[in-house]
Amino acid sequence: MNVRSIGIATSLLVAAFAIACGGSGRRSGFGTDTDPTVGAGDEKGGFTNEGPGQGSECGINNTDGDPDKDYDGDGFPLKDDCNECNTSINKGAYDIPGNGVDEDCSGTPDDEEVECDDGLSKSGSDPFDGAKAIGLCKKADPNGTSWGVVEAKWVRPDGSSLSNKVGVGILEKFGVNAPQLGASMLALSSGKAAEGAPVTTDKGYSHGTPAGYPKESPACPGVKTGQARDGVALELTIRVPTNAQSFSYQQNFFTQEYPDFICNKFNDFFVTMMNPVPAGLADGNIAFDQDTNPISVNNSLLQVCEPGTHGPTPQTEKTFDCPLGVGMLSGTGFEGAAATGWLTTSAPVTPGSEITLLFAIWDSQDGWLDSTVLIDDFKFSVDGADTATKPSEVK
Repeated sequence: MNVRSIGIATSLLVAAFAIACGGSGRRSGFGTDTDPTVGAGDEKGGFTNEGPGQGSECGINNTDGDPDKDYDGDGFPLKDDCNECNTSINKGAYDIPGNGVDEDCSGTPDDEEVECDDGLSKSGSDPFDGAKAIGLCKKADPNGTSWGVVEAKWVRPDGSSLSNKVGVGILEKFGVNAPQLGASMLALSSGKAAEGAPVTTDKGYSHGTPAGYPKESPACPGVKTGQARDGVALELTIRVPTNAQSFSYQQNFFTQEYPDFICNKFNDFFVTMMNPVPAGLADGNIAFDQDTNPISVNNSLLQVCEPGTHGPTPQTEKTFDCPLGVGMLSGTGFEGAAATGWLTTSAPVTPGSEITLLFAIWDSQDGWLDSTVLIDDFKFSVDGADTATKPSEVK
C-alpha cells in the first residue's frame, strides 16, 4: 500500500537476618544452641575445611553429615550448600556483589559477573548475546544447580523461527540514548534496529501474535488493529536464583505512528510475555500502563514528543502533554515522532523456578512507519514486587 505520512544487580540486598558464607577458607554464618547449628569446635562454631560443605559456623557444615541430604530444605543437599542453616545460600543463589558474602557457594564471595556486554557483535547473531546485552550474563548449569539463562532464541512474536534478523541489534548508543547498564543494550525493531534508520523498512512478512493478541488498547474503544507484520522477538528461558523474589528491566519505545495514527488499525506493539503468567493478569504481557494499555502509540507512557491533541475522531482524540520534550529523539531516526522515555517493568517470581520471557515487537496492518524498543538493565531482586511499568528513576 502507499507509504503513510507522518521508542542481579547490586539492588539485590541480603535480608538483615541472613548471615551467609564467606570465602573458601572461612565462611561466616550463624549458630544456635541445637543441632545442626551447633559448631564443631566450640559453642560459637568451629572452622574446618574437611568433607562436604565444611567451613561454616552452621554446625552441620562442620560435621561429616550425609552429603546427599538437604538439611535446611532449600532443594540443595549438603554437597551443594555451604550453609545448611540458610535457605538463601546454595549453588542456585545469586552472589550479591559487594557484600563480602559467598551466596552461591563458589568459594569466592562477590564473584558474580554483572556486566558482560562489551564487544558483542552488533548484529546479535547469537541470541545469548541478546541476553548479555540486557544484563543477563550467566548461562544456567546443565545439571540444574545454578541459576541463569537456560535457552535463548530469536523468533517471531508468535514463536515461529526468525530468518530476517535486520530488526535485531546490539547497540552502544541510540542517538543521544546511552545504555542504562554496561556498554550496550538490545534493540528490537519492526524495521531496522539501528540509529538513524529509515522511518520505514518493510520486511514483507506477516505472522501470528503471542497468546491473547492482538489486544486492543482500552484507550481506543472500537478500534481493531490489523494483521501483525515484520515482527521480531527474543525468547529467553531463565532459571531464577533461589534467593530472588522479583526481577526488573528497563525499556524505551520509539514509534513513527505518532502523531498521525493514534487509535488506528496501523499500530505497533511491544509486549513482554511471561510464563508462568503472574497472578492477576489476563494474559502474560507484563509491560502496560496504569490503564492496561499495552506499550504502543496508544499509551499514556508516551512522553517524549511534541505536545498536541491527535486522533481520527472526537471520541478517540488523545491529548499528549509530552513532559519529557523531544531531546531523546535526537539522532535516532525518530525525530518528529515519539518515545516513552526509559520505563522500568517489574514482576514477581518464585525463587528457584523456571520462567520464559518473550520480548516482542511488531507492525500492524502494513510494514510502514516502524517502531523500535531498547531493552537493558535486567536484574533480579530479593525483594518482592508487583507487576507494573513506570517511568524509570533518573540516574
